[in-house]
Amino acid sequence: MKSVIYHAFSQKEAKEFDVQLPGAQQAEAFVRAFLKRSLPHMSQQAHEDHLQRKAVVLEYSARRKRKEKKKKSKGLSARQRRELRLFDIKPEQQSYNLFLPLHELWKQYIRDLCGGLKPDTQPQMIQAKLLKADLHGALVSVTKSKCPSYVGVTGILLQETKHVFKIITKEDRLKVIPKLNCVFTVEIDGFISYIYGSKFQLRSSERSAKKFKAKGTFDL
Repeated sequence: MKSVIYHAFSQKEAKEFDVQLPGAQQAEAFVRAFLKRSLPHMSQQAHEDHLQRKAVVLEYSARRKRKEKKKKSKGLSARQRRELRLFDIKPEQQSYNLFLPLHELWKQYIRDLCGGLKPDTQPQMIQAKLLKADLHGALVSVTKSKCPSYVGVTGILLQETKHVFKIITKEDRLKVIPKLNCVFTVEIDGFISYIYGSKFQLRSSERSAKKFKAKGTFDL
């Protein structure tokens, strides 16, 4: 009677003879299923690479939240602002006396900017400061212009754009004066400064970086 000898294969022998024990098959199936469930973002090839390693490190797969790009709110365009008439001065607001407090605030602003206006203050220094200062609230007069109807218009400056001054006169009339081909004077505490509109066609926010010549030129 032949005796049956049971031999336990080592891992090397099992691999050499392509022998897989039932327990090994179950273990491999379990590991494959576990990897697939635990690492759903990995491809099948990546799973196979993990199985070839001596140690399998199971990582927690946290879903990365996609950062939603916040849309920056764009402001209104110049055309939209004009259509909405945002900067229009209503007729009931066109009163000279209504803006006198603004003029007083502007004078104090210029005094502080110039370090105090004294009789011995150099006019050139005041002129240089005024050319870069905010003129809203200033008392402005038109002294020269190619259009004779503008000459003599005097009032408080309410709005300044790149090309025009909007002035409210003592007669409560709103005048829109183009800067081009006009010379303006600004008076404060007895000091008079000249503004050559043709060289002054800038927005008030852009003047601080602008270099102005000491003497302007104007042809009529």
